[in-house]
Amino acid sequence: MTDTSRAAEKAKIHEGKEADHHPYFRPKDAATLILVDRSGATPKVLVGKRHDKVVFMPGKFVFPGGRVDKDDYRVPCAAPITTELEANLAKGSPKTPASRAKSLAIAAIREACEETGLCLGRKADVKAKLEGAWKPFADAGLLPDPSSLFLIARAITPPGRVKRFDTRFFTADASAITHRVDGVIHADAELVELVWVELGSKPLADLHPMTRNVLNELDTRLATGPLRHDAPVPFFHFYGGKMQKDILS
Repeated sequence: MTDTSRAAEKAKIHEGKEADHHPYFRPKDAATLILVDRSGATPKVLVGKRHDKVVFMPGKFVFPGGRVDKDDYRVPCAAPITTELEANLAKGSPKTPASRAKSLAIAAIREACEETGLCLGRKADVKAKLEGAWKPFADAGLLPDPSSLFLIARAITPPGRVKRFDTRFFTADASAITHRVDGVIHADAELVELVWVELGSKPLADLHPMTRNVLNELDTRLATGPLRHDAPVPFFHFYGGKMQKDILS
């Protein structure tokens, strides 16, 4: 085998494996939104199928989410986040200030609208000038409404990765969707398909392991009845090369 062949074989073996040997990178704030439909006997969650040609997780089913943007701190809202949600987001060390807590909830709503075309908003009494990613809300006469969000879990990407995220996983009932933007999902988009799938079904078995952990937490909470802010919020992180699960306090 030539050196070129060995290099190609090595690249093939490691293809798709997330690099784990990089210097320490501080995790970036990120948010994910899991929308739940509880109208049937078995709850369903909304997942999107990623394009086959994207670099990260091609062809996989994912939940909408991404990094917090600087505009997420400033965008006006139709209602504040609940005091209970703000308190849950503040848990952990160091404490998360109120402005950062709001930006996390708002980022989850923005990412969901950007990636799925589904918007959680409320009619605004005063027309606000929203641009960029928030323009669909302005076009519909809406402001983002985080009052229906619940915090399910927090997770931090292991050290040594090129991209590290400190992600808060939110959930909201499908009834909170107030507007749909047409044309977001198509063959050339980041997400090529949206599917409501029952918890425990096959498409969910192929999720990222950390996302499966969070989904198990959601499943457990849904089994006890309506979502509550006073339920324990797990914190998944890595120590000594192993995943740890703590409860935020």
